[in-house]
Amino acid sequence: MNPVRSAALAVGLVLAVLVVVFATREAGQDRMTTHLVGAVAPPVAGSTLDGDHWDLDDQRGRWVLVNFFSTTCVPCVEEHPELVAFAGEHDGSDPAVPEVRVVSVAFDDRPAAISRFFADHGGGWPVLPADVGRIVVDWGVVAVPESYLVTPSGYVAAKVVGGVVREDLDGILSRAVAAFSGKWVGQ
Repeated sequence: MNPVRSAALAVGLVLAVLVVVFATREAGQDRMTTHLVGAVAPPVAGSTLDGDHWDLDDQRGRWVLVNFFSTTCVPCVEEHPELVAFAGEHDGSDPAVPEVRVVSVAFDDRPAAISRFFADHGGGWPVLPADVGRIVVDWGVVAVPESYLVTPSGYVAAKVVGGVVREDLDGILSRAVAAFSGKWVGQ
């Protein structure tokens, strides 16, 4: 068989398999599932834009939302006010509302642009700049924005691909609190 024809046949077969996979998956599945959900959260540690050291392991006992973003990403810019509202609502000031710490990890961005972005758009949480080593790889981030909710015991409870909405985050948190309450503690 002709090598060009063989290559074309192989490409066609791969495309056919992809069409079947995408056509048979549940709607919304790609926004909420990942191999990390239910697993121990990979490390997130490094120097913040403010020069402080931040480590996810130091947050044990607290819910954490890990947000991967870029200042040049339109959905990241659009989701930012939602993150600001969510962080404000879950800042620990209301005992009836679960406290959630937010940390952002910049994806392929410059520290000056990140600082300017947060100065212009708000958000008083720790931000790790782009020079964070393997964090993006360890979390399997393919494109931004992506956000992960981490339980107080350090497990990934949920993943959201694409821009977040505060009400959706509240729903994810409520379900996670109910589902993971008392699970994985002390492991």
